[in-house]
Amino acid sequence: MPTSNIGKLDRKELQEVTRLQKRMLQNFMNVPKDGVFVEYEGKKFIVFPGVFWPFEDSKALVRNFVVRSGEKVLDVGTGSGVLAIFSAYKGASKVVAVDINPAAVESVKVNANLHGFGGIIEARMSNLFEALRDDEKFDVVIANLPFRNKSAKSIPELTMWDTDFSVNKKFLSEIATYLEKTGRIYLSQANFGEVEKILELAHKAGFKAKRIGEHRISNEDPRVFSAFELSFN
Repeated sequence: MPTSNIGKLDRKELQEVTRLQKRMLQNFMNVPKDGVFVEYEGKKFIVFPGVFWPFEDSKALVRNFVVRSGEKVLDVGTGSGVLAIFSAYKGASKVVAVDINPAAVESVKVNANLHGFGGIIEARMSNLFEALRDDEKFDVVIANLPFRNKSAKSIPELTMWDTDFSVNKKFLSEIATYLEKTGRIYLSQANFGEVEKILELAHKAGFKAKRIGEHRISNEDPRVFSAFELSFN
């Protein structure tokens, strides 16, 4: 099983990450009812109150994940739908975007139409795979799940923190049901998250993993984000 090669943060750095995340949560909740537009990787996206904004954490993923023309994509924990939108731009024939947050589902619908992909992207409210049929299979699964094993007490907090790492565990233990045998999974992780745990769970679930990209916000910011590709052994 490969190691992550990502250095862990010390206590002081983790405290700074917590401060930054709490400030982001306040920003999410202070969005006007009609939403705000956020520019990300040269494109504009609307976000509604309580929805995770397009952010630095998914840049390594956006820039490196592969969707071949005509492939079907599942975007788990879609947020504002950024990864679903970029999947469509990369050539997906169908994208199903799921999220537990109804405001996120609404954001995806608006953004899909905004970018001209209303007929390709379908948004569903779902706690992970609840809104999927067992016979639905995808060539590509993308998930920008919360990185930290930290107690979350609200839907906005669920975008950043994963209580007892339960969401990530469930995702990796059940995703094989919805993935074609030749399919691929793309995940984000961070040096303040549970990188080694993710790789261990992926290995136990029958996947091999490789790191496909990295993004650092700045030399002054301790956070480093990485993208991984998983495929069946």
